[in-house]
Amino acid sequence: MNLELTEEHKLIQKTAREFAEKEVKPLAHEIDETGRFPRETVRKAAELGFTGVYVPEKYGGAGMDHISYTIVIEEISRVCASTGVILSVCNTLFCDPILRFGNEEQKRKYVVPHARGERIGCYCLTEPQAGSDAANQKTTAVRKGDTYILNGTKAWVTNGAVADAGIVYAVTDPSKGSKGISAFIIESRFPGWKVAREEKKMGINATATAEIALEDCEVPAANLLGGEGIGFRIALRTLDDGRVGIAAQATGIAQGAFDEASKYAQQRVAFGQPIANFQAIRFMLADMATEIEAARILLRRAAWLQDQVGFSTAEPRYTLEASIAKLFASEMAHRACDKAVQIHGGYGYSREYPVERMYRDQRITELYEGTSEIQRLVIARHLLSS
Repeated sequence: MNLELTEEHKLIQKTAREFAEKEVKPLAHEIDETGRFPRETVRKAAELGFTGVYVPEKYGGAGMDHISYTIVIEEISRVCASTGVILSVCNTLFCDPILRFGNEEQKRKYVVPHARGERIGCYCLTEPQAGSDAANQKTTAVRKGDTYILNGTKAWVTNGAVADAGIVYAVTDPSKGSKGISAFIIESRFPGWKVAREEKKMGINATATAEIALEDCEVPAANLLGGEGIGFRIALRTLDDGRVGIAAQATGIAQGAFDEASKYAQQRVAFGQPIANFQAIRFMLADMATEIEAARILLRRAAWLQDQVGFSTAEPRYTLEASIAKLFASEMAHRACDKAVQIHGGYGYSREYPVERMYRDQRITELYEGTSEIQRLVIARHLLSS
């Protein structure tokens, strides 16, 4: 495994960074304050292939690799974590499970327009009582002829308030526990899909995160993903991919916080000299840079393994490496953002400076796609079973 970026990767990085600086960064403060979903920015990102980075070209994507994907998410999250995770969901949580488990008709019908950015996708796994305990699904799906009738509530659905379609998990056979869970592709126009409310959050405020109510929602049987009873397996496999995306988001946020802190430290004068001259500040910046680089190496390793597996549903998986990358990157970002605020002093507590937003945005990376505690359980289980 060579962790050096290829010339193609460097070009993708340059393109993503220029896009982030020109199109994403100028809106980051405004969409954080207003909560406005950046639909126009997503459309422009789609023109560069960022809504389907590693989706094969025949299904509307850019046909790049997973390392390219992590580069894109990192560079965009460096200036706006909301936009970064919106694109991450479109790639890994919506397109990926259909590519991996869907039939050809489903790929053509759903992956193509979503990878092209013509539609917005979402992922509906979490419920009010089923967060870390994802197998504790209460949403039900009952088959009636050529239709399934779904009833239940999905919580914390990123992109949910604006989504055109989502991957939804529901119980088709309550007697089988997690093996009775199935996955469905549901369009928001289907009867019974309702945005119950849009969440007000600490950070990533422009992600249209919503609670989705399914009230006798009518779903064609053709939209069953992969067959009855394998929904929980689909969910776990999708979370492997999602965790790599969140590791990229967290690394990007941390890099953005470092950039802002380094710039401020060289400009801010105290006691007659830039505060960057003080050892305390230098040590904080050195620690930040070291941990960011370590997170990036773990992230690239996980992405490299994703590329070795491709879209296969067979073993081996990269669950361990994805959890390690996500755990370290998210907690590292917490420390980096904390130091960035500290370096800014009182100004770091003001919304006038972006590190305040980064500090709030970072916190979710330790929660979604499995909390840090869940990552430690996953890592320990793999280590002790080997």
